[in-house]
Amino acid sequence: MGVSGTAVVFGGGGFVGQYVVQFLAQAGYMVRVASRRPDQGALLRPLGRVGQVAPFYASVRDEQSVACVVRGADVVVNLAAVLGSSGGQTLQAVNVDGAGRVARLAAEAGVARFVHMSALGCGAEDNPVSAYGRSRAEGENAVKQYRPDAAIVRPSVIFGPEDRFFNLFATLARYLPVLPVYEPDTRVQPVYVGDVAEVVGRLATQDGYVARSWELGGPQVMSMRDIARLVLQETGRDKPLLHVPSSLARMQAWFLEKLPVKLLTRDQLLMLSRDTVMPGSESGFELFGLVPRSVASCVPFYLERYRAGGGRAGIFVPER
Repeated sequence: MGVSGTAVVFGGGGFVGQYVVQFLAQAGYMVRVASRRPDQGALLRPLGRVGQVAPFYASVRDEQSVACVVRGADVVVNLAAVLGSSGGQTLQAVNVDGAGRVARLAAEAGVARFVHMSALGCGAEDNPVSAYGRSRAEGENAVKQYRPDAAIVRPSVIFGPEDRFFNLFATLARYLPVLPVYEPDTRVQPVYVGDVAEVVGRLATQDGYVARSWELGGPQVMSMRDIARLVLQETGRDKPLLHVPSSLARMQAWFLEKLPVKLLTRDQLLMLSRDTVMPGSESGFELFGLVPRSVASCVPFYLERYRAGGGRAGIFVPER
């Protein structure tokens, strides 16, 4: 396979990033995995030929490292984001200023294609209620200021073997006597990480996708209650669901957000107060000729490890 060019993936060592890196490597690109933790990027070397995937230190908060890693690139993908502020990694510093910095320096370096990851329901036109959502909307605006040709991807909740969504529910189901459910009627449209990565990869490597936003959802709309029931079913646990009232949820979040590992924050509760679904029955994948994978075809396999009495071992191969 010949070399197609050079791609830089900010946040490439993360959950979505590893799938994007794999797509770009298979497409023949030399891939620079840019992150604050190049040791994580080093783990992705086997996704390409020898020397094809290379880790780089590049924090979206640092002008010099970003300028260095985008130099000579043909494609830049920005997946770097935080759910909440922690130390210097604040919503403003990463999701807004960082996004704008990557877009500006990519433009100055003459990078041909730019793809930015945002989130469904977090566009400026959506008037997000959470600080996270507002930071995403402001980040989009910052990107467009320097890269009006950017392709922006807005997925709903992303699931996959390494997710912090179904896996978190399953962990709680394993250790708690009841499974708490916050905002049980809120609906989401879970979308498989590999499908999101394929869209990002196509936007980064193919012509005709510039200067617009692409909203993505899976084939099924589920309430938070539906998700909790599914997790109990697939892990073989007979436990009651506990609908946590909003007032109690806010009190719990106030306490939990002060812990080093923030299992729940008040801002996350605000995010959960709104549906994150596509209009009508669309998934957004129709425009790419793709059929997104369903929760039922993927999630049961990787929740096996949480099943009461032990689970099966094996290789996860998702079906469409």
